[in-house]
Amino acid sequence: MTTLDDVTTRLTAAGFIAAREEAQELCDCSNGDEPRLASLVQRRLRGEPLAWITGSVTFCGLRIRVDPRVYVPRFQSEPLVRLAVTRLPSRGSALDLCTGSGAIARTLLFERPEARVVASDLDERAVACAVSNGVSAYQGDLFEPFARELEGEIDVVVAVVPYVPTPSLALLARDTFVFESSLSYDGGTDGADILRRVVAESPRFLRPGGALLLEVGGEQSEVLRGHLARCGFVDVNTLTDEEGDVRGVEATLRK
Repeated sequence: MTTLDDVTTRLTAAGFIAAREEAQELCDCSNGDEPRLASLVQRRLRGEPLAWITGSVTFCGLRIRVDPRVYVPRFQSEPLVRLAVTRLPSRGSALDLCTGSGAIARTLLFERPEARVVASDLDERAVACAVSNGVSAYQGDLFEPFARELEGEIDVVVAVVPYVPTPSLALLARDTFVFESSLSYDGGTDGADILRRVVAESPRFLRPGGALLLEVGGEQSEVLRGHLARCGFVDVNTLTDEEGDVRGVEATLRK
């Protein structure tokens, strides 16, 4: 009989950092079915995202369903989401762009159950997954699916859009594009093409004093600073993690 230690050993040998935690999830998902466990382990060893194999991931303390081919929310996004919660009034409204599984919108709804939270994504599979997580999600490009009645009424726009510079795509983990689409990552030459679009289009929907929260990396917070100012944003803050790496940008629409 294959044990938790057996699976942990195999994952460790293959270079998985959180081998025991992943082994536990695979064992739990197999529900004692030996052939199923063997299949699940093989899928993980081939590099398939764990959330696609088990069908879910924990994000901000919530269990989020993640369907195959849908972008898997990362723990690195959690601080940005927690900040979004603080900027969202209890009965306010928020837009979640490129929602993927709907993890961010679902978290906002959990923390602010009386708020209005709406999401969008280009991928119909992502929209279906987000809806299954209880999110009001619509298919379309960034702000395009949202009704005109929302213009000037939004307290928070939060977005984890593709922001990896095209030349850096080759530096991502070798298995990434075996399973995931480059569309989930490719942000153009400097990684900021879609980010600039979000900055430019957000003022149409945000209330004066509303918050724009973007996940970024590298030098993108500085790349965007001038663009944010030209689009009417003030109080621009760069968000960093415990290691000092840039993780996001917070900006407020001028009143």
